[in-house]
Amino acid sequence: MDLAFIIASAIKIFGFTFLVVLPLVAYSTYAERRVSAVLQDRVGPNRVGIPTTLFGFKKDLKFFGLIQPLADGIKGLLKEDFTPAHVRKSFYWMAPAFTAAPAFISLCVVPFGSAVTIFGYEVKMVIADIGVGPLFIFAIASLSVYGITLAGWASNSKYPFFGGVRSCAQMISYEIALGLSLIPVLLFFGRLNLSDIVAYQASNGWLLLPLWNESGTLIHEGYWQNSSQQWLLLLPMGISFFVFTTSIFAETNRMPFDLPECETELVGGYHTEYSSMKFALFFMGEYAAMIVGSALIVTVFFGGWSLGFGLDSSLLQTAEGNWKWYAGFIHMGAFLAKTVAFIIFFIWVRWTVPRFRYDQLMKLGWVVFFELALFNIFLAALIMAAPHIGILNTFLFGLPALIIIALLMFFITKANEIKRKAKVT
Repeated sequence: MDLAFIIASAIKIFGFTFLVVLPLVAYSTYAERRVSAVLQDRVGPNRVGIPTTLFGFKKDLKFFGLIQPLADGIKGLLKEDFTPAHVRKSFYWMAPAFTAAPAFISLCVVPFGSAVTIFGYEVKMVIADIGVGPLFIFAIASLSVYGITLAGWASNSKYPFFGGVRSCAQMISYEIALGLSLIPVLLFFGRLNLSDIVAYQASNGWLLLPLWNESGTLIHEGYWQNSSQQWLLLLPMGISFFVFTTSIFAETNRMPFDLPECETELVGGYHTEYSSMKFALFFMGEYAAMIVGSALIVTVFFGGWSLGFGLDSSLLQTAEGNWKWYAGFIHMGAFLAKTVAFIIFFIWVRWTVPRFRYDQLMKLGWVVFFELALFNIFLAALIMAAPHIGILNTFLFGLPALIIIALLMFFITKANEIKRKAKVT
């Protein structure tokens, strides 16, 4: 194996993890507290800074409370690590790690910048550039439910157990819609490699913003000859974005879908019996999962590291040569800015939308999102097939077939609902 490849991989792993992801997790908690304070008309953390008075200065440097995450981390390390006597200790200790680790592992396939050329060696700004990126993320990220369920069971207490069971049912309900919502996107690109998906969007417009066109062809076929035809796909791609983003909230146990930890019903849910750093690991896992979800939304729907509007090609042209490094870092900054914007969106939703009832949550996942995502696949397939089968055939055969499918799904859902109500009464 090439030594340069090993060194570059090690730098990417440690640099991205410790210089980007972990600080982003820490300051996501700070943003959570500051945004919620603004929405609730209170101050929020604004005191913790550098204690310069210890060195003879007149005032401490507060920096708007930006050192608060560091103080929280130190507090988590120094607090008493209490383990209740009634818990199943080995599983109790493993559960926080099982919750946090999958989120960090999932980020390794997300491209966070364009390739950087240093000393004639091209380094891709992705830790693992594999051809099944979305499937890898779904497979690894879904493992976090085992940690939550294990925490609820190992706590040997009824409220954590209820939270673990809720998390398992919630994850199953929304992972189906999550996966189905991404199928129209993958049908359009014809690839599962996230780097290729971002590269196509950089040249031909973001999936939800197709305003420019350079090559005019898809990665796998050339039947979309101009960007104007991509606007036809905005309806199915918009539905995919809506279902996918909402399902991410449920997948990460964020408000309004935080039923596994619902304080009003379950005290604290699956982490009721946890304290110290084990408690902090659960929150690290939650915020890391939110970052993964935001990064995947940005990558698939909003061009990833792409600056957009044709700026990427001009930037790469000006950065030709042996030291083509600053273009990659500019793209990395664009990717982080988009991801942070979606993190703020996640936080804003949490503090503005009330919590769903559990039956409403299940109905939304199984009755609404499942059918909507399934119908959206047929809609996207019909639109993408239209250039091949012709406009006339699309209207004569495709649209009636689509309407029949929609009506069948509607009547089947209604029949099941009537049957369920009859059993209850």
